[in-house]
Amino acid sequence: MENRSKIVVSLVLLPLLLTTISAQSTKLTPNFYKTTCPNVESIVRSAVQKKFQQTFVTAPATLRLFFHDCFVRGCDASILLATGNGNAEKDHPDDISLAGDGFDTVIKAKAAVDSNPQCRNKVSCADILALATRDVVQLTGGPFYTVELGRRDGRISTKASVQRQLPGPNFKLDQLNSMFARHGLSQTDMIALSGAHTIGFAHCGRFSKRIFNFSPRNTIDPTLNFRYALQLRQMCPRNVDPRIAINMDPTTPRTFDNAYYKNLQQGMGLFTSDQVLFSDPRSRGTVNLFASSNAAFHNAFVAAITKLGRVGILTGKQGEIRRDCTRPN
Repeated sequence: MENRSKIVVSLVLLPLLLTTISAQSTKLTPNFYKTTCPNVESIVRSAVQKKFQQTFVTAPATLRLFFHDCFVRGCDASILLATGNGNAEKDHPDDISLAGDGFDTVIKAKAAVDSNPQCRNKVSCADILALATRDVVQLTGGPFYTVELGRRDGRISTKASVQRQLPGPNFKLDQLNSMFARHGLSQTDMIALSGAHTIGFAHCGRFSKRIFNFSPRNTIDPTLNFRYALQLRQMCPRNVDPRIAINMDPTTPRTFDNAYYKNLQQGMGLFTSDQVLFSDPRSRGTVNLFASSNAAFHNAFVAAITKLGRVGILTGKQGEIRRDCTRPN
């Protein structure tokens, strides 16, 4: 009887053991393409540099694309898929504002990789997006960091899967923390990743309530710097063209630096979800730390974006390596 129970326990534990082994064997690794496409990093970097020289929008657009991809279904490049019937992730209202230059950057980098006979159809669109993201961060003065590789591409992309998966411009701290925590990201990670807004753009409609009709008592959000609010009103008057976008960092909009946090200290966070990081005492200390040290921000950003790049990944025999980033094989 005792032997039989031992066998049952062993049979129960075996699948767990195999799952653990397979999970460990499919971890991402920086030298994943060492034998299949050894020059992948320099090929991608060259294509991204070329695109960046054509338009600065390449940088914030690619960075935002990576974030939106990873937060919905994981970092599987499903954001790049086009279904043709308007039902893909990128067709959701929260994704429609993603700049075309981000998509174009990945498609051009993929074409450059596949033009090398050794690399053709060996490198996933998900990995190319992760590499391109690192490259645009560095090109704008941010840190260079090691990118873990080995992701596979997802085959599914639906508009419905985006619903309530991305942080809104009016989020408070608890909402931000709980959304990031679902992906294993801490409050410090969330504050560091929010620093990506140091090179971003925002459409006027995303913050117009803060400058025109915040509440019956205050037309302007009292946490917003009054002089800055008046500048925003000039750049984004009532009934402005909804396609008009402005810099999220009014001081150094083309440099990946800690000015974003210094702006928050001055009440110059564009979204409620930006300014709350300083106005809420629970997160203010981290904002002050990053504002006082560019190195502290960069180090925390690298740690956070590395963790972000592991969210919901497909590896091994899961997913596929897409020949065309915009549609499944």
